Amino acid sequence: MTSVPHLTTALAGPLQALETHILANQTEIEHWFRSQWLSYRAPFYSSVDLRNAGFKVAPVDTNLFPAGFNNLNPAFLPLCVLAVQAAIEHLCPKARRLIIVPESHTRNQFYLESLSTLQGIIEKAGLQVRIGHIDDDKQTRELALPSGQSMIQYPLERSGNRLHIENFDPCIILLNNDLSDGIPTILENIDPDQTITPHPTMGWASRLKSDHFAHYQRIAKEFSDIIDIDPWLIDPYFRRCGKIDFQKRDGEECLADNVADVLEIIKKKYQEYGIKEEPFVIAKADAGTYGMNIMTIRDPSEIQGLNRKQRNKMARGKGGSTVSDVLVQEGVFTFETWGNNNAIAEPVVYMIDHSVVGGFYRVHTNRGINENLNAPGMHFEPLAFADTCTLPDKSADPDADPNRFYTYGVISRLALLAAAREINTLKAAVAA
Repeated sequence: MTSVPHLTTALAGPLQALETHILANQTEIEHWFRSQWLSYRAPFYSSVDLRNAGFKVAPVDTNLFPAGFNNLNPAFLPLCVLAVQAAIEHLCPKARRLIIVPESHTRNQFYLESLSTLQGIIEKAGLQVRIGHIDDDKQTRELALPSGQSMIQYPLERSGNRLHIENFDPCIILLNNDLSDGIPTILENIDPDQTITPHPTMGWASRLKSDHFAHYQRIAKEFSDIIDIDPWLIDPYFRRCGKIDFQKRDGEECLADNVADVLEIIKKKYQEYGIKEEPFVIAKADAGTYGMNIMTIRDPSEIQGLNRKQRNKMARGKGGSTVSDVLVQEGVFTFETWGNNNAIAEPVVYMIDHSVVGGFYRVHTNRGINENLNAPGMHFEPLAFADTCTLPDKSADPDADPNRFYTYGVISRLALLAAAREINTLKAAVAA
């Protein structure tokens, strides 16, 4: 059995053209990325969800507080360690201690394994690392992990304007908590000599996916001009609809109109490329994660037909937060399948600083080619990448495994650059 999901669609012409252009322009691409990182500091870490439709490949989500490190290929651990060392040199070259702030009130075993793996990576990079939680109970706790190891979480404390845990004063606070409920008081107005990364304003209480994809759209256009491709091959169109109240059914007309607009754009591109599939859009909360508040729509009339259960699902986000802003995003099929039962697969690429350090395929046995695979409570099988995303093979076919992985790495770094510009904009707004 191959270690890479199979691309089942015959509509690979435009995508192979994309991969061909990327391979032919590798030197120019890498030079362009280097110049961008001189102007925009990459976030400490990130993960990007991609979709490969055969006729286009595009990011559909960028996470700045990634979990899933336990799903990466252990063979790529040295890449992770080197990337962490580079990130530390950019943040605080003299750093010796680091505290990771995890998600609150969670005993999710998969998440805890990811947290433990992340702690191990940073320790191997040469830092002392502790886990410092911000839960209300203020208790030190030892948690058993599925791997047989255990993790100690200490209550994060504050003295003056510095954060610490008992007998451990860090140079760097690494957030692995997406701050969906807002920036807690303990993290506000911290000593500038104590670095907090990612910047707390990048939490979901402040950040909007539509802002991120607006940055990405501009970057996709810049990049496409360099390698001479249609930006649509790497960019999912979107619209934003604010002030929605699903339970009161307020704003449904706005949502339906934006769905119609995006569907019309997709239909025109499908006609241009001879694509026979039925277009669809994804409506999802403009702020949030965990695969919540997502629905697939093929016709604007479906908005008027939402039942109570569907409206309730869309109305509440993580922690019970109310969803009022909705991103209407072009639906990108995934035609990669895995195994004898043709389970649907999508790649998730991980980056530390501006380096790609691996990834995995999210493989779902109960979802379709036009559905969200990041579905809580559903069965999925992570499949670690067998190869890095940094070593293309120009002697092989454009869609050979190393070249497909390289394409994934390039597209993911475009999303990473969009996040870097997004952070730059938000930090400037806070400073003002």
